[in-house]
Amino acid sequence: MVQFRELDVRQILRDGGMPFQLIMDTFASLDPDEGLKLRAIFEPVPLIRQLERRGYSHVVKRLADDDWEIDFVPNKPIRRSEAAIAATEVVWPDPVWNLDLTDLPPPEPMERILSRLETMEDGEVLFALLNREPVFLFNELKTRGHEWIGNFDSSGKTYRIMIRTSARGQDDAGV
Repeated sequence: MVQFRELDVRQILRDGGMPFQLIMDTFASLDPDEGLKLRAIFEPVPLIRQLERRGYSHVVKRLADDDWEIDFVPNKPIRRSEAAIAATEVVWPDPVWNLDLTDLPPPEPMERILSRLETMEDGEVLFALLNREPVFLFNELKTRGHEWIGNFDSSGKTYRIMIRTSARGQDDAGV
């Protein structure tokens, strides 16, 4: 059974705010088998379409004229053993930065990632979503001594990467 994280953006929308980045940051931080229960003041059709392309099904409930509940569920939940989860958490702490760079043309995603890494402390983790495998970024990360893991999501369209900073690598790169 899928567990849900809840995100209520109704007040942000009522105040004229744009919660898109908050929503995408929340999705980027979800576990692979975790869903999101989103509360909004309208049915967010463009968001629903985008998340369908990223491998989420949805159920929409209209609770009132300005109260909508949308449950997003990953299409193919990934089951990991408790030992694997514990090992991952020890080696890879939670990301301090979540970047959705899927709409940017090259080389902007690589530039933004490298720029953000320069501001991070040793051992901190950055998570990013990209629209292609960042083969040129890998060389830069290696040169700077950073560690990374990554793969495509279940749709094969979005590349997910986690990068752990290394002060040694930044010193070696002359930063």
